Parts: sequence; C-alpha cells; structure tokens
Amino acid sequence: MLGLKLPTDPRWVEIAKKNIGEILIDHAWCEQKAASTAVSLIVTFPEYSELVTAMTALVREEMAHFKLVHDKLLERGITLGWDRKDEYVIKLREFFPKGGSRVTQLIHRLLIAALIEARSCERFRLLSEELQEPELREFYRDLMISEANHYSLFLNFARQYGDRAKVDQKWQELLTFEAEVMKDLGKNESIHG
Repeated sequence: MLGLKLPTDPRWVEIAKKNIGEILIDHAWCEQKAASTAVSLIVTFPEYSELVTAMTALVREEMAHFKLVHDKLLERGITLGWDRKDEYVIKLREFFPKGGSRVTQLIHRLLIAALIEARSCERFRLLSEELQEPELREFYRDLMISEANHYSLFLNFARQYGDRAKVDQKWQELLTFEAEVMKDLGKNESIHG
C-alpha cells in the first residue's frame, strides 16, 4: 500500500527496542514537526480552501499525538529534551529543485509530506509488532493507522492539485530516491534515522 521501495533494515527495530526513551523523544518532535508542516501549508497556500480545512484538522490531530507521546515520556520519567535534526527529512527536501510555480511547490511539499508519513507508518508497524510492552505495541498500532491516513491525505491532495500522470511520475522518482537515502539510515535511535 505504501509503495516504499526499500523496507526498514531489521536491525533498526533492535536499536529502537534498546533505546525506547530516545525513540519516544524523537517521535514527540516528529509529531510537533508534522503539526508545523500543516500550519506552514495553511500559511503558504491559503487559497486552497479544501487543503486549509484538512490541514486545520491535521494540526489538531498531530498536536494530540504529540501530547500522547509526551505523556508516555512523563510516565517513564523522561523529559522531552531538545529537538534534533532529522537527516531523513533534510535529505528528502534536497530531491526537488527550488522554485517553480506555486502549484509545483505545493505538489513537491505534499509529496514529501506523504513520503514522511508513509515511512513513519512503516516504522510504527514494526514497533507495534516487535516491542515487548503490550501497551506500547497497541500505542504504535493505533498511530500506524493515523500515519497511513495522513500519507493518503497528502498524496491525494498532490494528485488533486497537479496533473495525475506527472504527480505519479514524481512520486515514483521520489520513492526511488528515498530508497537510496534509506540505505544510509536505520542505524540510530530515531523514527526516521
């Protein structure tokens, strides 16, 4: 369903299991960044009323997820700590050239957001299957479903606002690029790393 061309290295799950506190911290920041992305789309593309409406709902949902993850940290006696750079997202943003029409910029941002959500969904599925704690397994299963919905939301908006054939071609090219990026990741205790 997600179309990812390279699955996560199984060793990532072992790293995550041994460093669940770090995973939760990184995850909390990912939720905050997802909310910020939705706000940014509202601010940058206010003329797309349907997108603004959807992103408004998404901001609320992502911040609710942030709170859920933050609550998990507090339950474990872990403070949020500082945000970290997400090398995965930084690399993805390098794929599309800067500039172009507003529609092109929107399509590119939507495709990158869709891919981030798809990879998060895949990682959450792994956590839901492999973690030892039943509560965390269920937690990540529920969030996996949300990420799948967000992936579809962003990809569908890209297809709605752009030429479907061109959007699908860009999507496939981005997926291929992401597979190359993933070859160098999966070695640290972060959601995408």
